[in-house]
Amino acid sequence: MALKIPEKSKPHSRTPSIPFRVYTASLAPNEEAQTASPPKSIEFLRRHLGNSDALPQLVALAIVSGILTALVILAFRLLIDYPLTLWLGDAEAFETLGYLQRASLPLAGAFVIGLALSVLGRGQRRVGVPHVMACLSERRGRLPASNALVQFFGGAAALLSGQSGGREGPAIHLGAATASLLGQWLRLPNDGMRTLVACGTAAALASSFNTPIAGVIFAMEVVMMEYTIANFLPVIIAAVAASLTVDALLGTEPPFTVALIEVQSLPEVPQIILAGLVIGCLAAGFNLLIQQFARLNQWPFLARVTLAGGITGLAALAAPGVLGIGYDTLNSAMLGELAVGSLIALAVLKLVTNAAAFGLGLPVGLIGPALVIGGCAGGAIGGFGLASEQDASVQAFYVMLGMAAMMAAVLRAPLAALMAVVEMTLNANLILPAMLIIAVAMLTTNEVFKHQSPFLTTVRSYGVVYPPNPAVWKRTEPQVATIMNPKLERLPWTVERPQAEVALARGPTWILCEGISGDCPGLLNAADLRTALGEDGATGSDIDLRAFPAVRRNISEIDADATVDEAEALIGAGELVALIVRADSSAAAPSAIGIVTEREIDRYRALSS
Repeated sequence: MALKIPEKSKPHSRTPSIPFRVYTASLAPNEEAQTASPPKSIEFLRRHLGNSDALPQLVALAIVSGILTALVILAFRLLIDYPLTLWLGDAEAFETLGYLQRASLPLAGAFVIGLALSVLGRGQRRVGVPHVMACLSERRGRLPASNALVQFFGGAAALLSGQSGGREGPAIHLGAATASLLGQWLRLPNDGMRTLVACGTAAALASSFNTPIAGVIFAMEVVMMEYTIANFLPVIIAAVAASLTVDALLGTEPPFTVALIEVQSLPEVPQIILAGLVIGCLAAGFNLLIQQFARLNQWPFLARVTLAGGITGLAALAAPGVLGIGYDTLNSAMLGELAVGSLIALAVLKLVTNAAAFGLGLPVGLIGPALVIGGCAGGAIGGFGLASEQDASVQAFYVMLGMAAMMAAVLRAPLAALMAVVEMTLNANLILPAMLIIAVAMLTTNEVFKHQSPFLTTVRSYGVVYPPNPAVWKRTEPQVATIMNPKLERLPWTVERPQAEVALARGPTWILCEGISGDCPGLLNAADLRTALGEDGATGSDIDLRAFPAVRRNISEIDADATVDEAEALIGAGELVALIVRADSSAAAPSAIGIVTEREIDRYRALSS
């Protein structure tokens, strides 16, 4: 019984970019064949994670990625906080520096970072949330380790030198990269990789803020831009695992400690709406300023980041609170220790300095600064209310509302911002007024100014379409490893009868005939060999597999990480009969782990339609 596969009626027009070889000659006999194969448990996990019923395995990997991410984020925080605590007595006490130190520290730090990173290519310097989003779109969630190292040490150097930035953006990159590298080590399929990146994102934000709910929502709302049950549950588990790890090592104290406060009177609602309008305008100005600084991307990298450090140093002469992340400024604002004039100055200068740092390419984030800008602006508006109305809520209430509104309007992440502020302050009374101010601020930014988030504009400046078309994304996600027929045995062309019987006892569908070098294989239907051995009563020691009907032409090989679309393109464009799936087609002796024919592709298309 010869191999029979129906011809493809409409060849695929797409030209694949993956490496492959087409064999058009028979293989000369060889005495031995390689029989080594990858560990069955790992191969089973890789294939199974591409299916819809892989939730238990994804949850297990989510726990591992959550714990690993928490440890990486704690190491990142320690690298920043420990030296600053030794030097300043407190990790954010930049206000204790003299005028010369305030101006020179960020300038010198930016210059050193510029020198160190100038030797890298533009692509290697891409960091933060935009880099994660670009890799999800273009690399199917496979984040390079080199960019993660740039983020780890470059982000730490930036924050140590007082640059006006946040640690949450770098943390998200590090968390996503940690989970992605775990998936790459396991060689997981595309579906599993994307889910792991979302797990790392949620775990990173949960580790930074101690906000697991906000981490989950941010991962689905900002990075993944979709909600599915199959992705949602592992992301929740990863955030919980990360939070429990941080709690076990650092304790459960929230980032901000404030009394339980709430709206004191109905007439206060117009003031909340006014605050939303003001903060919406600030968010639009912030996004616009980032875009204007980003237009200088043709400048040398050293010149750009040095300019960012110089702007921060000048601003620090007037308001040292702009240095660093700024959470100490938020605490002071919540305690009512800052006058209205100081709050306004800090909001404006923090907006300018962080826009410069992010837009000009320093490896810092903007989530923390957005909270500081919004908190200061909200506190200033609340301060005016205290002066005009005796029953107005305390200033801390407006600080928290401003934080939520600014984060939501800048990132276009209303649910994540709402839950982040509630979890950080443990104040559920914020929910209703925060929903109101977030809605007003986002309407102002989106509908009046038509601004998108800096993450999206940065990703699109890379030439990346984000989010990708859902139909295209869904079509290119599955890998050939998830649809291949893994029932494959490898034998030499000349094989001893006992060896052939042992191979057939494992129940293969295909026999891959090849020599030691692995060149020019042939594909034999196992049923043909089984029938022939049953009919042959001879007990001869050698069997020539070339005597059986086998395919020795129009066979190609394909990497297990390639997509179904790429496999279909190869079969259609090359008029191929079958594809040999290799665990690593770039290796000197790649392992064959399965066979893909048009039959497997058609079956997958029918099930997924």
